[in-house]
Amino acid sequence: MTAYRGSEQLNFQFNPSRGFQSSVDYKMIFGLGENPTIDSLVVIWPDKTQTTLPHPIIDTTLQISWENAISQAAWNNSSKYEVQTVLFQEVTTSFLPSKEDPFNDFYEEGLSYRMLSREGPKAAVCDVNGDQLEDIFIGGPAGTPGRLYVQTAAGIFTQTSQACFNSDSIFEDTAIAFVDVDGDKDPDLFVGSGGNHQPPGSRFMQNRLYINQGKGDFIRSTSPSPLNGFNTAVIVPLDFDGDGDLDLFVGNRSLPGMYGAPPKHFLYENDGKGNFKEVAKEKAKDFNLLGMVTDAKMVNVTGDATPELVVVGEWRYPHIFELNGGKLVTVKSNLDEYSGWWYALETDDVDGDGDQDLILGNRGENFYFSGTKEAPAKLWVNDFDGNGTIDKIMTRKIKDRDMPIPMKKELTSQIPSIKKQVLKHTEYAQKSIQDLFKKEIMKKSVVMEGNYFQSAVALNNGNGQFTMMPFPKEVQFSCVNDIWCGDLNGDGRNDLVMAGNDAGFLPQFSKLDASFGHTLLNRGGGKFEWVENRSSGFFLRGDVKTLALLNIKGKKHLLATLNGKKPKLFLFK
Repeated sequence: MTAYRGSEQLNFQFNPSRGFQSSVDYKMIFGLGENPTIDSLVVIWPDKTQTTLPHPIIDTTLQISWENAISQAAWNNSSKYEVQTVLFQEVTTSFLPSKEDPFNDFYEEGLSYRMLSREGPKAAVCDVNGDQLEDIFIGGPAGTPGRLYVQTAAGIFTQTSQACFNSDSIFEDTAIAFVDVDGDKDPDLFVGSGGNHQPPGSRFMQNRLYINQGKGDFIRSTSPSPLNGFNTAVIVPLDFDGDGDLDLFVGNRSLPGMYGAPPKHFLYENDGKGNFKEVAKEKAKDFNLLGMVTDAKMVNVTGDATPELVVVGEWRYPHIFELNGGKLVTVKSNLDEYSGWWYALETDDVDGDGDQDLILGNRGENFYFSGTKEAPAKLWVNDFDGNGTIDKIMTRKIKDRDMPIPMKKELTSQIPSIKKQVLKHTEYAQKSIQDLFKKEIMKKSVVMEGNYFQSAVALNNGNGQFTMMPFPKEVQFSCVNDIWCGDLNGDGRNDLVMAGNDAGFLPQFSKLDASFGHTLLNRGGGKFEWVENRSSGFFLRGDVKTLALLNIKGKKHLLATLNGKKPKLFLFK
């Protein structure tokens, strides 16, 4: 059922069955807010016939009969959706599906509310063999090797069999970057390891460097790599010391099995031959402020002669680091007012004023809880009961009190010491986290806030000042995991393609699965128009992890990798 009010649509899908011997109220109720008028009410019946009520009466119960519905053909002809010029066309591929390993985070980590072992597959595009054709590496989950697909002149991708990838199949590939580390003019491959299935510091969490032998044949580097041991999220090449070779920023997602505990992040200094030394403590001491990193990019946002490192993460605000005397130093900005679950980062001059703006993918607003500057959601990290295990408790603000989000059984199973403190569920419902634990314990907690959960463009005003411009409401239905930026309609302005979803939450939080991909046309001034999927031709189901641009036989394509599924390929029309 759809209620039309000007350009606004209010939709309600009636599905009373919720499970075995379970149902919900048969009434369909629309909240009209401050504008109590409806132009028309349209009912689409299960047989796709249609009933239309012009200017229906409000504040009353309407009984609508199927017998008066018009035919399916008439409904199809009167459909408001008129397919415009299609921007994408899905094409078949030879890429193999990603088969996720069966590890379940919830069995191993108390009070965990999401699975960080489902972050892949990630992908990166590069011409690895020098034939002027783009190839692609798609990372593998634990138990499956990463796959390098080489493009032929006919536009077909052939998987290469390489011993170094096969022997490293025990690793989970969570970050990928092609970078010439040894200065021989061909791209080498740096792969970050991750997942939650190995303990912190395990050698199977070690990042790996594969050296290109010149024709796309890789061997594992024998040079000792700096220890990692964390769940790697992103790898960014940069020349922070100005010596002409490429160094690496390695941002980490989490400490395995300890969600919320801030991991270390690394700055690998290259000696020009592909040997790396970790120097973050001396050259980038503010990396310890980053928390759980999800994405990063080198971009010039300050307008000076050198680009800056922009980093986003979960329960954090976007950070900017500038190169200053061979060090990475924090740039102060008003972005510290926007803490969210930032998943993705892209940059472009979206408003045409000559500087780079930040395009930010967030969790969206279609979730179990939210947060604002006045009433932020929080994550409290501490060993609350002194048993040597790190606990994490999420809270949301209700009437100026930080109320725990975990259910009573979940919290007392992890921290049994509070069982006697709150015997009844009615008592637990009234307890803030400050009521449950002593002040001296609370003072030792690491507290992270989430006060902004919309995906948005941060328009660059200069001098570290940004204006947040949220994307259309359809984008906020789910998280945004990756973003591609380019001109889709030839109007000289770069448009956006986004995709996301996250099915790894506890059942009570439900899945973030309401995104089928988003096509957004740039209308200038930082404003974007959402294009319905049937009109754009860009349609995806599942958890999309990477959007990668591929040139095939002189034509642009967009590849989307999906967790546990075969990648999808779309031709730009």
